[in-house]
Amino acid sequence: MVSHDKSAGHWLVLGLPIALGLAWITQGTGVIENDPERNIWIPDQLTMPLQVQAAYNGDRIFFRYRWPAEQAYVYHDMLRYQEGEWIRHGTSPIGPDLDNTYEDRVTMLVDDGSVPQFGRYGGYITVGDQMRFFSNSASPAEVSEHPHLGEALGQNDVRKYLPGTRSDQQDWRSVVDAEQLTAQREAGYFLDLWHWRAGRSNPIDASDDQWVGEFRFGDSGSGPYTTNWDGDQPRWMFDPSAVDRHALRWEDVEANRYDFEGLYYLAEAFAIEFDPDRDWQDGDVIPRRLLREPTGSRGDIAVHGQARWEEGYWDVTLVRDMDTRSPLDDKAFREQGVYDIGIAVHRNATGSRWHYVSHPYSLGLGRDADIPAMAFNGDTPGWGDDWFEMTLFYPGQVDWPLLVSRAHAGAEDIAAGKPVRPRHSEKQLALYGVEMEFNDAITTRWWMTLLAGLIAMLGVTLALLPSFRPIRQGARS
Repeated sequence: MVSHDKSAGHWLVLGLPIALGLAWITQGTGVIENDPERNIWIPDQLTMPLQVQAAYNGDRIFFRYRWPAEQAYVYHDMLRYQEGEWIRHGTSPIGPDLDNTYEDRVTMLVDDGSVPQFGRYGGYITVGDQMRFFSNSASPAEVSEHPHLGEALGQNDVRKYLPGTRSDQQDWRSVVDAEQLTAQREAGYFLDLWHWRAGRSNPIDASDDQWVGEFRFGDSGSGPYTTNWDGDQPRWMFDPSAVDRHALRWEDVEANRYDFEGLYYLAEAFAIEFDPDRDWQDGDVIPRRLLREPTGSRGDIAVHGQARWEEGYWDVTLVRDMDTRSPLDDKAFREQGVYDIGIAVHRNATGSRWHYVSHPYSLGLGRDADIPAMAFNGDTPGWGDDWFEMTLFYPGQVDWPLLVSRAHAGAEDIAAGKPVRPRHSEKQLALYGVEMEFNDAITTRWWMTLLAGLIAMLGVTLALLPSFRPIRQGARS
């Protein structure tokens, strides 16, 4: 009997290093890594700085943004001719676009107090259930079949939306009825979205004017670009008589060579109908977007001066009428008004959700606020060096349904209306965002480590038991 116990103990002792090795291997290693198949790519830097200034003259309001970027990316969505075919480059890549065909961007959400959750939690409230480019994003087929998003709006993905536009925060499908959506918008329950793009708007000194309700919409009118593609080939090409070329070259795009005063884009002013019979050469490139002068409310925002990248920094100034007279599209700015804003930046040739976002901040026109807008007379602000400094962070896959659920320890604070900024730093939120990218894997590894640890403890206990038995037998004798 003692011999059998010694044999069992021998095997348990041999198994102990294996259990300890398993515990070590499963202890968090190899969890955080890029996984394009699950729409996961983690930026090297989880936070970045942004400088902001604001000014107004009674008629117009100006916002100036300055942020660091190792390079400027201005090419966007290109068509390359290769062996008789036009190949598309720049289709919302997972992480950075390796071909340098995704533009830099800055966006700003604005509210006048009609969406109080925004002032407390910022852009988090716009990130709903199964958003596009999340690991669990809703399928295009299911969205297309949705009565409102698919059949009425013609969409096939879930984009930014406000919580009040859904009856169930855990289900993107639960869009409230059209009558309620209309009433919400008329009451100001929407966010104004300023959207500057280095490739699709900046070359013609324009921005884009959008808004967020039950979806992310463009304002009424037409935007600063349209699609240059008919399904097989471009619709337009460069006019050689106007610009002395018929196409760009792929080697310039691939190397990110451009000239702000030259051509890296296609615009209506120098575009002609595409000629399929031209002697196209491998490496010829035509932009898949045609830039045009925006119209209507969608053309309210313009670039002031010249938005340029220089010596490692983008410096972008946007301007708009303080009151556009479009209350269903825009938030009007008024003297003595206080507004909530949230800013995001795309850099390093990344698109979609791979951006950096800010906490919500207040903007004051003659009132105390985080960011005081400077009142001035004349047409151009006299910008000085008095910047408002903020830190942007990578948000990861954190959505509003998660934040208000029992799975989030701070859900009770949100229910009580406690704002996020005093409670969480940008670094904390970035790390939390990365953690949520790998929540399932981290949880699985935790259970594996726990199990391995329990096996190791059991092995130690069973291995030591035989050594105590002879003592007990000797005590009886």
